[in-house]
Amino acid sequence: MKKRYIIGAGSAVVIAALYLINASWAATPPETTPQLLSHRGLYQHYRREGLTRDTCTADRILPPTHGYLENTLPSMQAAFDLGADGVEIDVHPTTDGDFVVFHDWTLDCRTDGKGITRQHSMAELKALDIGYGYTADGGKTYPFRGQFKGRMPSLAEVLTAFPDKHILINIKSNDSREADLLDAWLKAHPEAHPERLSVFAGERPTQRLAVLRPDLRPTGKAKLKSCALGYMALGWSGYMPKACRHTTMYLPTNYAWLAWGYPNRLQTRFADAGSYVWLIGDVNKRKGGMPSLNTPEELSKVPKSWRMGIVTDTIEVIGPLSMPPAQ
Repeated sequence: MKKRYIIGAGSAVVIAALYLINASWAATPPETTPQLLSHRGLYQHYRREGLTRDTCTADRILPPTHGYLENTLPSMQAAFDLGADGVEIDVHPTTDGDFVVFHDWTLDCRTDGKGITRQHSMAELKALDIGYGYTADGGKTYPFRGQFKGRMPSLAEVLTAFPDKHILINIKSNDSREADLLDAWLKAHPEAHPERLSVFAGERPTQRLAVLRPDLRPTGKAKLKSCALGYMALGWSGYMPKACRHTTMYLPTNYAWLAWGYPNRLQTRFADAGSYVWLIGDVNKRKGGMPSLNTPEELSKVPKSWRMGIVTDTIEVIGPLSMPPAQ
């Protein structure tokens, strides 16, 4: 009987210690302002049923409610005007040593061009009509055809147009050489202010950038998984796994309760480790791509003390809700 009491008392002490070490209420969140990241800027939404990696989304858009297309300068400006603090863009290297901002691996879906995006020069890509393939009625009408000729931006154009905004660069490959290309490009363009950039990429370029450019807080699916599993296993102690240092973490709101110390202590631990956390949407509800917080109901799940990032696909909805009231 005495042994049972000792074991019970010991267990209670351990539980109490774990609670206090990870108590969110006992931690002060970082003294920062929550950041809102607009995925692709302001863009045309599309039907998501049956999506695969190669699905053309331009020919399944919903009836347009605005005139913006993703990954263009006007769409990014519109996102910032609606309250975004940063935007996510997709990049590909060109055959003449530059980087172009465009989502798809090939040109056939959205543009009047053909072939693999990265197998073209910047001049060739600049000659295309990037609104050519968009239709909401099965090809009966093409509302953006002819309006976006020459509107595919270079990375330099984006970073020059928005010099003080956070830009998340999505490298659309798993080729480690693209990390070297981006590193060389940034060295040649100090006006890009790389300190405000971050990178999402495949495993190989992520690993390479962690060596070349840790200041970009590079991450990818493999590193996210490693950080998540490591933190779930050891985060209770306050220890930050290597995979969680100097990186970017994307935390689904439906699994946030599993993250030790969420929300306040989690934020301080990642901030102290030189990392940043973005809240994203329910991973069980999204088919294709990163889930985001897109409705008022989803936004209401964000704790009031959250001081890091929020990712959205509907900046037109979430942006105004997140803006401070006019004085």
